[in-house]
Amino acid sequence: MAHQAAADRYTSMTYRRAGHSGVLLPAVSLGLWHNFGDTAPLENQRAVLRRAFDRGVTHIDLANNYGPPYGSAEANFGTLYAQDFRPYRDELFIATKAGYDMWPGPYGDGGSRKYLLSSLDQSLRRTGLDHVDVFYSHRFDPDTPLEETMGALDTAVRQGKALYAGISNYSPEQHRRAVEILGGLGTPLLLHQAAYSMLDRTVEPGVLEAVGDSGSSLIAFSPLAQGLLTNRYLKGIPAGSRMAVGHFLKSDALTEEKLALIRALAKVAEQRGQTLAQLALAWILRDPRVVSVIIGASSVAQLDQNLAALDAAPLNADELTEIDRLLATTDTH
Repeated sequence: MAHQAAADRYTSMTYRRAGHSGVLLPAVSLGLWHNFGDTAPLENQRAVLRRAFDRGVTHIDLANNYGPPYGSAEANFGTLYAQDFRPYRDELFIATKAGYDMWPGPYGDGGSRKYLLSSLDQSLRRTGLDHVDVFYSHRFDPDTPLEETMGALDTAVRQGKALYAGISNYSPEQHRRAVEILGGLGTPLLLHQAAYSMLDRTVEPGVLEAVGDSGSSLIAFSPLAQGLLTNRYLKGIPAGSRMAVGHFLKSDALTEEKLALIRALAKVAEQRGQTLAQLALAWILRDPRVVSVIIGASSVAQLDQNLAALDAAPLNADELTEIDRLLATTDTH
């Protein structure tokens, strides 16, 4: 049975403006990186997507090689889109990306026009969409002229296969040059997606300054530092966790120093009546240059718990000072 979206889906979500554009994005977006490949049950994916939309999460973040295997997250989203969300297409803001390894041979990686536009066509076929709302260059390619990469994004917009252009994992200087090139072509840069968390502040100050200066917005991924900024690791490494498996998060990431920091941050969260994850999300959203944080969710319960970060009052000056003091004890830049 097709999904009947909740009538009150827009009553509790906070929306923030992306740069100087007319686009409003939910403060929390749903990323389909880890939990929407063929290794996850499709019914669970369906439940998470339905719940997210019913809670006002209109922004869905994909990439060509999300899975595993590559392409499966887009294909699974396409299946669920056809079943549940096609009537709501104009209420959704869907992103995809290309830039990393995707298929064999010289044209399946990087920033060439050949790769980006071919990948976008593949993404549209997998998802069953006639366009995405934003198409990203997923990484800077030092072997391709930036004019070519940005020209491909401009072409995607002019062809109607994407409505906006974005970049991800670019340096401040690369961001500024991308803005200049795209501006000259008449396709403004909307979003810069980058890793940002209390344990990874490398976007400060350079990328955030470039974003603010150029009238675009930062959208943050890995806001929970691959799960380190959750209550899961406060007592060590639990069996079956991402760190125990060692796929994306290695056990050497949890040093004694970092564990002490995480426990101290958890105490700040507790004093606010929040979980550590909720505090971590609220901390990123303190900066108006950040339009949204992208979370993954393996269950409806986890999704709801993270969305509850929006229920608490904004961090006050004393809390921000205390967090800065704690973060200064560990190198997060």
